[in-house]
Amino acid sequence: MSRAASTREKILKATLALLEAGDGNAVRMGDVAKRAGISRQALYLHLKNRADLLIAATHYLDEIKGAEARLAPSRNAQSGAERLEAFIEAWAGYLPEIYGMATALLAMSDHDSAAAAAWKERMQDMREGCAAAMAALSAENRLAMPEKEATDLLWTLLSVRNWEQLTKGSGWTQAQYLDTLTTTAQRLFIVSEREI
Repeated sequence: MSRAASTREKILKATLALLEAGDGNAVRMGDVAKRAGISRQALYLHLKNRADLLIAATHYLDEIKGAEARLAPSRNAQSGAERLEAFIEAWAGYLPEIYGMATALLAMSDHDSAAAAAWKERMQDMREGCAAAMAALSAENRLAMPEKEATDLLWTLLSVRNWEQLTKGSGWTQAQYLDTLTTTAQRLFIVSEREI
């Protein structure tokens, strides 16, 4: 690993640690530099502003948590129904692992444009996964509602806040969450083969 790559990784690790420990407090460039053991000037050589820093940290979390491998079953599914189920399974399994970072960005978003930009960018990526599942169902004439509506609804159903409410607030297990969301999505979005 090159020195530049090593420094960037230290920066991203420090950013994630501060986000997860911060309870919505702003993560400042100086805080990250101090935690990473580098100067602020060195930090700015790697990432030009806080929005870039926070977005890079979310991508780094995806990298270390294997997000691409998690999404492979959805992307390689043989049918729209399989794609929908695999996408929900991948995202549902990922939520507990990104919860700390997600809640920090959400808490900061109301008053911090960099955090808002980072969260919006990541949620747009997740929305694209929802859209791909709905497009696959639509291509098979098995989507029960207009594609955009279905995408919007799935995106909302799978939100971090909904997962939080059900698992943290209502005491659902992760397995119960996954099973219920999968069943609900199948009933909402998929036209049965008999109805085609």
